[in-house]
Amino acid sequence: MAKRGPEEITKEIIEEKEAHPYAFHVSGPRNVNAPNWRELINSSWKDGNYKRTVIACFIQAVYLLELDRQENRNEENALAPKWWMPFKYKLAQTLVDERDGSIFGAILEWDRSAALSDLILIRPSGAPRAVLGLRGTLLKSLTIRRDIEDDLRFLAWESLKGSVRFKAALEALKSVAERYGSSNVCIAGHSLGAGFALQVGKALAKEGIYVDTHLFNPPSVSLAMSLRNIGEKAGFVWKRLKSMLPSSSSENQVNSEEGEKGNNTSWKWVPNLYGMKNSGVALGKWVPHLYVNNSDYICCSYTDPEGATEEENNNNNVGKENVRPRNGQMAAKLFVMSKGNQKFLEAHGLEQWWSDDVELQLALHNSKLISRQLKSLYSLPAPQTNTGKTSSG
Repeated sequence: MAKRGPEEITKEIIEEKEAHPYAFHVSGPRNVNAPNWRELINSSWKDGNYKRTVIACFIQAVYLLELDRQENRNEENALAPKWWMPFKYKLAQTLVDERDGSIFGAILEWDRSAALSDLILIRPSGAPRAVLGLRGTLLKSLTIRRDIEDDLRFLAWESLKGSVRFKAALEALKSVAERYGSSNVCIAGHSLGAGFALQVGKALAKEGIYVDTHLFNPPSVSLAMSLRNIGEKAGFVWKRLKSMLPSSSSENQVNSEEGEKGNNTSWKWVPNLYGMKNSGVALGKWVPHLYVNNSDYICCSYTDPEGATEEENNNNNVGKENVRPRNGQMAAKLFVMSKGNQKFLEAHGLEQWWSDDVELQLALHNSKLISRQLKSLYSLPAPQTNTGKTSSG
């Protein structure tokens, strides 16, 4: 191997100093090896840490696709491709917001040609055929208006279905799922993008299409949720107060309890849904992965334990692994990062999910918020004779 001269070394040092802070070799993962022929024997994609790292890199690529567009970069100096090429993926489609022309999502597909060049003859086990990545809010003048508009939409209604991005993402994900099979497709998002990914994945799950879903720092704060929490607390206080008062007759008390149970039917986990026809999602078929940081006030509500009612506490629901419907099937995997007090930008940032020192723990309690957001998938449909209102989640 020929030795490099002083000029070449000096040029390399200068280029390193002038490198963009979002360049893959500057801020990307350090200890992730590029795929090679050994993947045929032992696939890295079976490692949860590797999978989380690569998918987070794909979402970063979506952020950079929009930055490349805004800063007029070409194929030679674009930042985004460096975030998917090392993992043998290629850009198949960009999702563009028709309101401002910004790129908010992208579909990356397994690049068979690039893989063959490194003697990777087949796609490694566990590697998705296609990944739909959705970015979050980008505080740039060309995108901030529409990004904030959707942020406020979620803040007010806890739903993103009214956004043009929801429709575009849903159609794109359904298309690739039909092309490659839902088991070979993944959807992932960060921040606002995670909110879209959750609701798009949930919409497809209701249709019986179960797609691997990864949500980084998903939003958990909304006015609707706050008002609902106030109502729940008021209801709980009223029940406790009423239980302390002498009842007029035991018959009235029994009727009251039966009425409460009847009104709550559609809010509870239904244990015998698995295998039932026209009853929504089979339990355990769709299990989204959520990655949250305790210091991130946007997503930290996901770590609030359920245990809201005396009935649930008596049934020992608190303390069980993950978030489970009552028949023991897993509803979601919640991974929590705790590093003490962190600044918001650090706790909410995407880079933390591929850092070398990341230490996650699988949540060991029921998440009240996840249970609320996914309850429509696991509960019996409301009778059609009612007012006709449907869940907006």
